[in-house]
Amino acid sequence: MITASQSDTHLQLGPFQGITDVYFRQEYHSFFTGIDRTFTPFFSGIHTENSRNLRGPEIDPALNPTETLCPQLLSNDGEEVVRFASQCAAFGYKEVNLNMGCPYPQVALKKRGSGLMPYVEKVALMAETLRNETGLKLSIKCRLGYYENTEIDRLLPIFNSLNLTELIIHARLGKQMYAGTPDKMKFAQLVPKINCPVVYNGDIFSWEDFKENQRLFPQINRWMLGRGLLADPFLAADIKQQCSLEASERKEQVYRFVTSLYLRRRKAKNDNPAILGRMKELWSYLHLSFSEPAEAWRSVRRSRSFDEYEEAVANIFRNQQWIGKGFRGESDPDSYKTEPSTKIF
Repeated sequence: MITASQSDTHLQLGPFQGITDVYFRQEYHSFFTGIDRTFTPFFSGIHTENSRNLRGPEIDPALNPTETLCPQLLSNDGEEVVRFASQCAAFGYKEVNLNMGCPYPQVALKKRGSGLMPYVEKVALMAETLRNETGLKLSIKCRLGYYENTEIDRLLPIFNSLNLTELIIHARLGKQMYAGTPDKMKFAQLVPKINCPVVYNGDIFSWEDFKENQRLFPQINRWMLGRGLLADPFLAADIKQQCSLEASERKEQVYRFVTSLYLRRRKAKNDNPAILGRMKELWSYLHLSFSEPAEAWRSVRRSRSFDEYEEAVANIFRNQQWIGKGFRGESDPDSYKTEPSTKIF
């Protein structure tokens, strides 16, 4: 493996379908610090050289920083990856990411996302196409496998042949979804066998979690944050020791962020009622950082109109304390750990 410099900690925000869209990313960077790189929620169906799926705000270079945003594709077809990369390059993007990590059955059963990992011959065929594209800058986000953690061992020679910019590994199996714990021992065994920079992904919910992973993997300086950051937007800044705000100040800043994002989405979507669903997806994580998380989630989840939503959110910020550190451990009541409907990739 290429040993990365330890002088800097590089933090990435993982893509979440339904949450980390262009509006979320813009508002997040307006209110919080610490994230160095973001990814689009995945694109798919890039069947033509000028795909309609790539027209819109999500990838528009006028609305997105092409230097630090990486477009992601869900595919099992090398030619589609090439088409996607070509169109992204025309927009000014420097790299694309192939999603081989999505665990959801409706994706995996089609041999896409983490469901592609057991099919070594299919991945090898894709790689044959991609190796012929000398100008392609590609990273891959994957898991240890879908059914078993030896699947990634069979894929490493292929990954190593692709001159990847980085390999992002969520240290779970696809069939686990988000249950159980990451297999850190297996991840540690893989790192020396990989010839590109490696990114660790999996259950970084607090500064303490990060420091423990840093101790376990001293050669890693690239880290992907996901659910932990959605529950506590200050997580990246805390890891980098960039924030000294007190809890009351943090609560006020989160309130401003959530309100600004909500109003931005309403304006962009002409008050489409689907905006409520988008905001609830975020709250399915954010509620975990409040003093009474079950009550916070219940009040937002039950809102059926913009007025009801606004009242629920105002009451949460008025009556509850900001605790931070979502996903606070197995000792929490089950009601704190509501399973969100968001597809996380």
